[in-house]
Amino acid sequence: MRNSSKQVVLLAAAVTVLTGCVDAEHKLGRGVNNLMEPVRMGEIRRSVEQTTLWEGPEVGKTAGLFHGINRTIGRTVVGAFEVVTFPIPSDPYIKPVNPVYPDSFRPRHTSSSTLETDNYIGFDTSGDIFPISPGSRFHIFD
Repeated sequence: MRNSSKQVVLLAAAVTVLTGCVDAEHKLGRGVNNLMEPVRMGEIRRSVEQTTLWEGPEVGKTAGLFHGINRTIGRTVVGAFEVVTFPIPSDPYIKPVNPVYPDSFRPRHTSSSTLETDNYIGFDTSGDIFPISPGSRFHIFD
């Protein structure tokens, strides 16, 4: 029993070393991203939109909805599988790898102090250093 536990530890160490971190990180990120599909509802919205455009509005809200639900369930199951098996390298199981959104929607980051720090310390795109005081306008090429 003791010898088999050593072999398992050595095998786990070899798998960890040989798989590399980058592929495991990408696979884990893909898995978590796919697990969030029921919250994002991108597949459902895209399927309804595309079915409405190609087959008509009477079909889009029914067949498109069911097609989107089917794709959402599939993406969620694959995401759970990728999260569980992320140390083992493999190719993506679902194409496209990135999350799916309708063509009429483009995701943007939310405005926050983490992503737009210069606006919160007084440097904005208008060139005002201290906008409250008169004469604080600073332009390089005037």
